[in-house]
Amino acid sequence: MVKLYHKELLSASGFFGEICYNIPMKDLVSIHDLSRQEVSDILDLTAKIKAEPLNSERLKGKSLALIFEKPSNRTRVSFEVGMFQLGGHAVSLSAEISKREAIEDVGKTLSRYVSGIMLRTFEHDKVVRLAHASSVPVINGLSDLEHPCQALADVFTIREWQGRAGKSKEGQGMKVAYIGDGNNVCHSLMLACAKTGLNLFIATPKGYEPAAEFMDKEGQITVVNDPVIAAKDADVIYTDVWTSMGQEQQRKSKNAKFKGFQINAELVKLAKPDYIFMHCLPAHRGEEVTDEVIDSKNSVVFDQAENRLHVQKAILCLLLGGNK
Repeated sequence: MVKLYHKELLSASGFFGEICYNIPMKDLVSIHDLSRQEVSDILDLTAKIKAEPLNSERLKGKSLALIFEKPSNRTRVSFEVGMFQLGGHAVSLSAEISKREAIEDVGKTLSRYVSGIMLRTFEHDKVVRLAHASSVPVINGLSDLEHPCQALADVFTIREWQGRAGKSKEGQGMKVAYIGDGNNVCHSLMLACAKTGLNLFIATPKGYEPAAEFMDKEGQITVVNDPVIAAKDADVIYTDVWTSMGQEQQRKSKNAKFKGFQINAELVKLAKPDYIFMHCLPAHRGEEVTDEVIDSKNSVVFDQAENRLHVQKAILCLLLGGNK
């Protein structure tokens, strides 16, 4: 069973003038814990933050501990820069901190020093345990089960594109095709699409489908084993690496099984002419996607990467509190 941590009520209101948000967030372990309205509020707050000047003191005097058990580029930089731009401070810690002592003891100790904790790890259960033990908010920066910050940035990027393209904000009728491994990114994307009205088609080889627990009844989610079905008339085509961190020994065998699932010029011809291509990065160019696609005018990959910063700033404001 999927282990999720349901949060206590935290009133986070009045950060942005007349806009008032009351989102019941103590931690962000899973998008499963957020209602449709709460996800919408996060996206609205992200849009406002992105449009505002960078100088801010909303998190003045606040600190965030960052624990990395997995290598990081976008997660590390976006959280550190986000805290700086909000007037706070980030402390990056190595994986050794959670190897020397129980994760519960880490959480209890850090709670005496910092305003929040971000953990990027392998085992999802470790994030759950840390959240239970800590008296300050805990953010899942990635686990083997979910990547909630990435998925929120993904649906925000889609919403931005919808606005530029003059499409419905509610996303009714929008088809998102995720073609690749049914991994942690796929799981969180399933939850995020379900809560934002996006129709998600997942195409993956047999045996690599996402966990059944993520088939949220709220959303329109279809799982197939044919990338052509998913790509046909898609508004969005999304992929991720076929071999995630920690699975390097499987790369050769997975490449063989996923060979027909590459996002290339032929496959994207099936999508709508104004489709957008998305990838959470890092990309293994020449494997899951060709240069021709990722560097095309339809690619919003680096807008998507930038939006990690803005979405996480919204999350930090809601979780850590701040001044107007």
